[in-house]
Parts: sequence; C-alpha cells; structure tokens
Amino acid sequence: MDQNIKQAILKGETSLGIEFGSTRIKAILIDQGFRAVASGSYEWENLLEGGYWTYPLTDIIKGLQAAYREMKQEVAQKYGVTLTTVGSIGFSAMMHGYMAFDSAGELLVPFRTWRNATTGAAAKELTELFQFNIPERWTIAHLYQAILNGEEHVPQATFVTTLGGYIHWLLTGSKAIGIGDASGVFPIDEASQDYHPAMVSQFDELIAAKNYPWKLSDLLPKVYAAGEQAGVLTEAGARLLDESGDLLAGIPLCPPEGDAGTGMVATNSVRKRTGNISVGTSVFAMIVLEKDLTAVYPEIDMVTTPDGSPVGMVHANNCSSDINAWVSLFREFSEAMGFKADPAQLFSVLFNKALEADADGGGLLSYGYFSGENITGMEKGRPLFVRSPESRFTLGNFMRTHLFSAFGALKIGMDILTLKEQVSIDSILAHGGLFKTPVVGQRIVAAAMNVPVSVMATAGEGGAWGMAILASYMKNRAQQERLDDFLDQKVFKDIEGETIHPVAADVKGFGLFMERYTAGLAIEQAAVDHLVENGGN
Repeated sequence: MDQNIKQAILKGETSLGIEFGSTRIKAILIDQGFRAVASGSYEWENLLEGGYWTYPLTDIIKGLQAAYREMKQEVAQKYGVTLTTVGSIGFSAMMHGYMAFDSAGELLVPFRTWRNATTGAAAKELTELFQFNIPERWTIAHLYQAILNGEEHVPQATFVTTLGGYIHWLLTGSKAIGIGDASGVFPIDEASQDYHPAMVSQFDELIAAKNYPWKLSDLLPKVYAAGEQAGVLTEAGARLLDESGDLLAGIPLCPPEGDAGTGMVATNSVRKRTGNISVGTSVFAMIVLEKDLTAVYPEIDMVTTPDGSPVGMVHANNCSSDINAWVSLFREFSEAMGFKADPAQLFSVLFNKALEADADGGGLLSYGYFSGENITGMEKGRPLFVRSPESRFTLGNFMRTHLFSAFGALKIGMDILTLKEQVSIDSILAHGGLFKTPVVGQRIVAAAMNVPVSVMATAGEGGAWGMAILASYMKNRAQQERLDDFLDQKVFKDIEGETIHPVAADVKGFGLFMERYTAGLAIEQAAVDHLVENGGN
C-alpha cells in the first residue's frame, strides 16, 4: 500500500473525473501528481426510441452511481480507507445532443444524442443565417429542428443543456457548462468567451413570430472557462452520487466539459498551433487555431479548447475498418496454411512491410469506405481496391496504400486548414489502436500531415483522466496560471513520448497518392451508384 496516496485520499488532496462516453461511463481518481489511483466504470448502450437515439435518465443515474461505487470500492481495497471527500470533481460527457427541461426540472422529451441525424433542415438554415458551420449534432440544431417540427414541448422549455451540463446541474444545482462543451451547443465568441452575442440576437429574431415565453439566453447554461469554479456538491448531489451516504457535500466542481475537450487535455493539445488526431473506426483531428477562419467550410467544425481557444475539427467517418478487414483475411490465410498468428504480430509484420514499399504505394488505390464519407460527399460506403496493369502489386505497396487511404479523407479537410487558411501546426499528438505497432502509423500520419507526430505514454488514459486533470487545475493552479502551462510544466513534464518527424520521401509519396485518391473519387462514386448490396441497398 502506498501511504502517500492513502494520506492524500484522507486529506482530500485528490481530484475525481467522471466521463459519460457513448459505450462506457468511467470514473478516475487522481492524486496531486496526476496519477490514477483508483477507477470504476459502467458499460451502457444507446437505444433507438421514437426515431431518436437516446439514453434513459434511469440509465444515466444508474451508470453514474455504478462507476463511482466501483471506484470507491477500489479505494477501500487498495488503501484501506472509506472515501468521504475529494479535493475537486469534474463531469464530462459526449458533446452536443439535446436535453430540454421545464420549470419543474422535468425532462420534456427523451435525451437526443449527438448520433441523431434528424436536424438537417435546421443545421442548413442556421449555417446560412450565421455564416458559421452548424453541424447536425449541435444542441442549437436540435432546438431549432424541434421548432421547425412544431413540437409541443418547445414553449414549455426553461433550460436546455448537454449531458455533461445535466449531470453537473443535478449534483450542484448550477446551470453551468464548460466553454469547450458550450462550443457544441452554440457558436462561441472568443473575445467575450461566451455565446456569440450577434448570433444569439439573430436566432431570437428568427423565431420572434413564434412568441415563445423565452429568449435563447434564458434557456442556455452559463459558460465557464477552465480554472473557474462552477458550483459545489450539494447534500442531495452527494447522496445521489454516493448512495451509501459516506460522501460529504461542499466539494468544489469545475465546469462540465465535452469529450473533445477532455481528449485535448489528456493529450496535452490545448496550446495554439498544436493538435491531436484520434484514430479508430473514424478519424478526427483537432487543431488549436491562432485566429478565426476566413470562410465557412462544411468539412470543418469550429469548437474550442476548455480554456476558450478556437479549434478547427476535421472528422472523417472511415479510418481503420478496411485495414482490419484485410488483416482478418490474412489471418484466415495464415491459419489455412497451418500457422496460427498472434493478432499483434500479424499487424506488426504487415504494417512494417509498408515501410519497405514504394513511397507512393506503387500506383495502387483504395477507399476504406465502410460507411458514407461526408468530406468526399459519398452517401454510402463501398470499400474499394483498384490498380492498373502497370502498378507495382507487392504486399508492402498494398499495406502502404491502405494506410495512406485511412487518412485520405482527413487530408482533404486538413488541406483546407493548412493550404487555404494557412494554419500553422507545430506538432500533432496521435492516439488510437493503429499506433500500437511502433513507428509505422506515426510515419504515415507525419507524411500525411507534414508535421512531427508524437505518441505519449498517457494517450490511453482517456477522457475521464483528462476531466480529473481539469478538476485538479481548478483546485491547484497558481494564480493566473494558464491551462497550457499547467499541462506542460506540471502534468506532462515527466511523461515520455515518441516523436517522429516527417520523412521527405514519405511526404512526396503521400502527395502523389493523394493526387490518385482525389482523381479516383469518381470510381468510388460509381461503386456507390452501381454496386448493390444483397437486399437492394
């Protein structure tokens, strides 16, 4: 048993972060050295009810309590103490979505998550009105779509928030939201660090004829920046979080944040000219900007860091699924030959072959579109591999092509930032399963983005850890200490990472591949148009 950790727990020198992800709720308790000392989690799934993806309120509360209870039990088992207090708490959740409440605090319609693609008309109209990209998943798009639909609940609304904002309100009574989460509710004005006042007025004018008993500013939670205190745990909140009654009230809470913001914190990517790239089934890059963009781009979402700096977010729907499918095929062949390959070894061998390949992938071309791709305008997915008779069809080129293709759509969006908008990027921190094989994935991303790419030892800690860091920052920062300095000089100062710089031949080769990728989009569109799935889709 670590006596220093035990004493920190007893003295309330810890910080707790709880994040509601799309498939898991996770609680992490950290000490003053930012080490995770205990954790708990709860698995859950969204439901499709009444045409909307949702999570019932009962599941939200059940999951919150279960994750906390498991974390508390680990504290008791590892350190022999009953957890009664912590130094600070923060809640985060998947961004966007729509939770509307009446004056009695009752939820008016089931929680509508970010996953709902039901607000197309509203998002398009608001984008044109504001001259600012409003994605379909944003809270304001959900609210305006409900208005367009003439939904009966709208006049009764007195409070509209996100899932993170709801949890915070439930436990503190404070209608607060962190600025990063707020940037997925309504556009943020960097100068005022609040909802954009001119756009708020435009929205009120747009719906004036409805004669609702509220203005937009009446509905939205108050915006707080990282480092500010946004409430304290109430007696009722303490009893809700810890059903046993051991947890004491009065603990300060930092502003609730969105999962994008906690991901930036967990990867030390909040300083201007830095960014992070998250790789999985989909891929997204978030770049902290020095200035606003000069135009509106549907490929780029404008959000903010938890301390209010503007962030350009490029999200592509497809990344690793097609690579995984091909690796599965190679595994099947290996087993048919009598060799049972370890999955990690199989990925390692195949990925490393890509480093032996021609710089451009030998003239091969693939599109790993398992689903539609918004950036390239494909409504459906048709994974595709194609080559000419002159292409160099080797295993190395095959793997390199698929790794290049995983970042093809993302590159198109990123080029808007770097070429059209002249955004400077000093470094990118990458995280995701593709980087489990050392070097290869980093070299590919470095070639695609033409910037140094780092993978840090903490990249797998996740958003709950990032939220706990934000709670600790509120409690323990020096006066006027900036979040980026706090992260650089305290949280990450001793954390090791591997940085790979772009290789000139790789950068040139990826450029040639992208010429082929862009020109070949008509082939992918033809596959979408003419390759019919069984069942006639």
